Amino acid sequence: MKDGIYILANDVVFDQLVALLNSIEANISPEIPVCIIPYNDRLEKVRSEIATRPQVSLFENTASLQKWEAFATQVWKSHVRAQKVWRERQLPEVYRIEMHRKLCCFDGEFDRFVYFDADTLAFGSIDSVFQKLDTYDWVSNDYQYSSDIKYIFDAPETELMKVFDAETLKADIFCAGWFASKKNVFTDEILRSLLTSLQTGESNLLALWGTDQSLMNYMVLRSQIAYYNFAITGTAPGSHWSSSFEQHDHVLYDKGQPLTYLHYMSIPSFAFTRLCQGEDVSIPYRDLFLHYRYLKAPQDRPKEFKSPDRFTQARSLITKFRRQKISNLNHRFRKLKLQLNKMRG
Repeated sequence: MKDGIYILANDVVFDQLVALLNSIEANISPEIPVCIIPYNDRLEKVRSEIATRPQVSLFENTASLQKWEAFATQVWKSHVRAQKVWRERQLPEVYRIEMHRKLCCFDGEFDRFVYFDADTLAFGSIDSVFQKLDTYDWVSNDYQYSSDIKYIFDAPETELMKVFDAETLKADIFCAGWFASKKNVFTDEILRSLLTSLQTGESNLLALWGTDQSLMNYMVLRSQIAYYNFAITGTAPGSHWSSSFEQHDHVLYDKGQPLTYLHYMSIPSFAFTRLCQGEDVSIPYRDLFLHYRYLKAPQDRPKEFKSPDRFTQARSLITKFRRQKISNLNHRFRKLKLQLNKMRG
């Protein structure tokens, strides 16, 4: 049985990819195999980096890439509201179709795998994750369930309850930026059944903007494959950049527990690019990111950081405001969820 890690990336997220690969080598294992799934064909830097790392490979199964893009296209073309909204906004037929390429994990070389979005840093062993895959088909480790369900399914509760039970909607939704599963867990029979249900109306339950995340949640919950979330007990460490974590020896801790990973979800890739070009960009845990980005090439780390121009500063402030607004909403939902759980308990 072969275990490994998948990452979806291209040259746009190159700096983040290098930081993630270095953190995997430092905190998980320098020998664990890693496979990069191409977001698109912008891969010149990625290919050069892979050439320096014998344990890292590029996913080049074009049939699988085409299969999952075709699957996602069929799903989203049946989503009436999505097609209307995207067309009005002059967006592609399927918004962020490339993100669905992470589904290629199920066709790849690893029998068991952990998937990381490129905008993450790894901090701890994933042995316990692989152990859970002896019992479960899908493993997550996040607190998405305490957030607003509309990030995952955006439909009236009456419609959702026709497909999912209340407990599933309350406890089992997850962030698709990090997960673990097994090869071929979605058989052809399961996929045909899911696609039929989606094309006959259930696709309209999916949220429009996190397209891959919404679809993957549907696939896992609707198929009812065996599912486990480390965070459901409320005792697992967090993973979102908006939280206040302690740092020791280049590892983040949440109430004494080392994080499995830190997810820079919603922070644009250009912020990391500009930072690595020597621009004074504010990013949570900035020095930690820079440590891992330049772990193998400390001589290339910017020695000083220049202030951005006024236009860039204004854009950064708008982005920061939006991030903070989302963070505040998530915090309120998590707090309310915990209060409700205490009242029920």
